[in-house]
Amino acid sequence: MKVLLADEYGFCFGVERAVEMVEEAIANGAAVRTLGPLIHNPQEMQRLAHEGVTTIQEPVQIQRGETAVIRAHGVTPEVQKELEEKATKVVDATCPFVTRVQKLAARAAAQDRHVIVVGSPDHPEMIGVKGYAPNHAFVVQDETEVADLPELRRPLVVSQTTIKAKTFFDTAEAIKSKTKDKVEIVNTICSATRDRQEAARALAGMVDAFYIIGGRASSNSVKLLAVCQEQCAKSFLIETEEEIEDNDLIGVETVGVTAGASTPDWLIRKVVTHLEEIGATLEVDLSLS
Repeated sequence: MKVLLADEYGFCFGVERAVEMVEEAIANGAAVRTLGPLIHNPQEMQRLAHEGVTTIQEPVQIQRGETAVIRAHGVTPEVQKELEEKATKVVDATCPFVTRVQKLAARAAAQDRHVIVVGSPDHPEMIGVKGYAPNHAFVVQDETEVADLPELRRPLVVSQTTIKAKTFFDTAEAIKSKTKDKVEIVNTICSATRDRQEAARALAGMVDAFYIIGGRASSNSVKLLAVCQEQCAKSFLIETEEEIEDNDLIGVETVGVTAGASTPDWLIRKVVTHLEEIGATLEVDLSLS
């Protein structure tokens, strides 16, 4: 059984940067607290916890003498201000791609324009972006929700950085029917998301089974699963190698592997090694039967 890795997988620039910033803060000796999980990968968060990083849910939990970390998904301006008032130091680990969306939303709101963000309204990235365009922003998941929007005023359409490109462009096209004004469309899906989806799609058509390694709360990992399922019905989203069922691989000759942008290399290596071990075991079983 061959195990093939997609051409693009694992940590993106923004996640790698956030983890490095936290590790640097740990080295400085102060207590480090992240507001919400730094990234959407439980296993990497457990590793950081073993190094002394704790996760809080509200800025009020920060105390003087501690370092507060703004996670890769970003926060609202109000939350950032509160952290700065309470913590001795604030480390802003917001992904630069997310920062771009925040700035675009803030600029449009300052011009009294509507901002439509295509994404999940409950995702922390979207909550943060809305905070940069108060009373001007709407978050829609896809084109089916566009009909519920009011008539729009010189709208700007941007996206959550981790959604599927087709969802964004279909929704942007539908938004044009909600206004007589010119619609400004800016594709803010990050390049890492696009690259991983394209690489996964290309490999999924060549394999018998596919494993996507990523947290179940990770938007980009869930989207990778949907992309792979379009080409390979036997696609699975897993967080660790322990979730792999040997029976799913009986008769499988080629397995594809990719990983979400929040999945660390050490976890990917464990999954690949486990798949290779299963393949070797199945080969021995077949030779004996």
